[in-house]
Amino acid sequence: MSEELKNDCSTESCSSDCSTCGCDCGSSTANTYKTITLTLEDHSTVTCAVVTTFPVDDKNYIVLLPLDEKGENHDGEIYMYGFSTTENGQPVLTNIEDDDEYKKAADALGKILDQTMM
Repeated sequence: MSEELKNDCSTESCSSDCSTCGCDCGSSTANTYKTITLTLEDHSTVTCAVVTTFPVDDKNYIVLLPLDEKGENHDGEIYMYGFSTTENGQPVLTNIEDDDEYKKAADALGKILDQTMM
């Protein structure tokens, strides 16, 4: 799997008209979230919106929302990976292979979602 940040726009830096975001999106309807393009084992690619990153114990995780060709997600499926960055800021995603680690990360994500829903 490889990943690539495709859009440096974020809700903090991109206004609704994209006139001041500096991401050269050129459109008032441009998405204002970061995306990562994943190359899957079958060599197909999927673009995902970065939902959140969060720590659990001494490790970081990332939650991704796979998007269709229109930039939408209709089924609510998410992907969760271990997350780190290289010295030059490139993302590194790792599969969560351990069931206990996955449960801890999923529980932490559930608490984050509960807090945002209040």
